[in-house]
Amino acid sequence: MWEVRTRPSRAQELCRACDHACSYLFASLPDSARMELASVMHPIEVDAGELVFYEGLPAHGLYILCEGKIKVAKRLKGGRSQILKLLAPGEVLGEKTLFDQETYTCYAKALELSRLMFIAREDFLAFIRKYPDVAIRLIEKLSRELKAFGEKLVEISAHSAKERLARVLLELARAFGKETPEGWDLGVELPRAELAEMAGLTTETTVRILSEFKSRGLISLPGRRIVILKPEELQAMAHPFRTYLRENLI
Repeated sequence: MWEVRTRPSRAQELCRACDHACSYLFASLPDSARMELASVMHPIEVDAGELVFYEGLPAHGLYILCEGKIKVAKRLKGGRSQILKLLAPGEVLGEKTLFDQETYTCYAKALELSRLMFIAREDFLAFIRKYPDVAIRLIEKLSRELKAFGEKLVEISAHSAKERLARVLLELARAFGKETPEGWDLGVELPRAELAEMAGLTTETTVRILSEFKSRGLISLPGRRIVILKPEELQAMAHPFRTYLRENLI
């Protein structure tokens, strides 16, 4: 009897060649299930500054970030935005609208050239019915994020600007940073305005505090980079809220 073989999809080929750990949601899946999921994925590339989705757009599915960095933010009055989280390879986005079939209430923008996989809602729901462990992990993830955003609200209303910025710098270093001979490089070059959005501050206040941190020897500012020189002093300044920037950090 002839064996029927089908050519792997482009997404399956990319998944097999990927060097990054995939989302926490799929950590317990066997390779066969991962390839089954990849068979319904659609590769997407976005340039730096390009939107993945925007507020008010109908939500049709889930995205997995494979390469690059993405910010998820909410537009505020007066043209300002509040960054909700930053995503790196292995993270998912769009998961909060999987079940309500409504529109996105925030936007996602690429900070650098990024590659994603898109999975249509119907395909993903069929997959988690077959593999309920993924659904349980999704509930766990949403629960952790809900707690983190609740603590973020408390932080914004109750703590000083210096404390909020110190915490953002530490969590950026924890999520994306790398150790260098000079100190902990944040690993992501954010414009001061976007750093301000993350801390819930004005750009002017953020620039002033960064200059103060630099004069105190806590950080250095080579170009657009930020290097933490004395993390223990920043840590002493920041109350340890669980305001995660990366979803896969537990």
